[in-house]
Amino acid sequence: MIPIKTEDEKEALRRSAALLVRTFQAVETMLKPGVTTGELDEIANDTIISGKGLPAFKDYNGYPSTICVSIDEQVVHGIPGTVRLRNGNLVSVDIGVNKEGLFTDAAKTYAIGDVSPEKRRLMETTYQALHRGIQHCRKDTHLSDISHLIQQFVESRGYSVVRELVGHGIGRAMHEEPQIPNFGPAHRGPKLKEGMVLAIEPMVNLGLEGIKILDDGWTVVSSDGSPSAHFEHTVLVTGGRPEILTLGIDDNQSGSFNG
Repeated sequence: MIPIKTEDEKEALRRSAALLVRTFQAVETMLKPGVTTGELDEIANDTIISGKGLPAFKDYNGYPSTICVSIDEQVVHGIPGTVRLRNGNLVSVDIGVNKEGLFTDAAKTYAIGDVSPEKRRLMETTYQALHRGIQHCRKDTHLSDISHLIQQFVESRGYSVVRELVGHGIGRAMHEEPQIPNFGPAHRGPKLKEGMVLAIEPMVNLGLEGIKILDDGWTVVSSDGSPSAHFEHTVLVTGGRPEILTLGIDDNQSGSFNG
């Protein structure tokens, strides 16, 4: 069953999302060539704790860090450490926050310095696919309409959606029902209801759709080594237009950081 949030829970989710947006803003102040992924993790952790929240990812199923930082061919779940950002990298940052027992989750891909035109087009297509999917997060829309529209848009531009990893419901737990693939036929599955909260997150490869997991047990990479991009928002289904709780992370949507 897909949980429906109460009015009090919606307000708490908005506060959780506001802290998540502040955390992205703090990370963005550090994004430049030469900075380590571990330094990004540290500032994110400090921001969440100082905002009276908890890092939602840390220790979740054994994950060791506050955020995920995935570079170029890494699709998701890259573990922060000593790797330094380089000019021309695509860097996906995925962050989750638990505040007052309510969870929010978002991801954004950034261009570090001068990236290739093909990487920038990949990033822009993934971002546009996310927002096209969000447009269908409306009451009485079939869940699979979101999935279908994302797939159709991405593939029409010559890219591949990752199929093994999906979006999800969120709120009282980090992962709730339903699972939300980024592919599939339209007009299937449950109809959305007011008060549902969804994490929509297309993951798009420049090359083939396949993935593999590295020996650390977490880092997911494209099977052919092609670059990948990832964007995600936490979205509240309302009686009208969907409310993007984490919309503030779009404020710098140029996504370019030169340092």
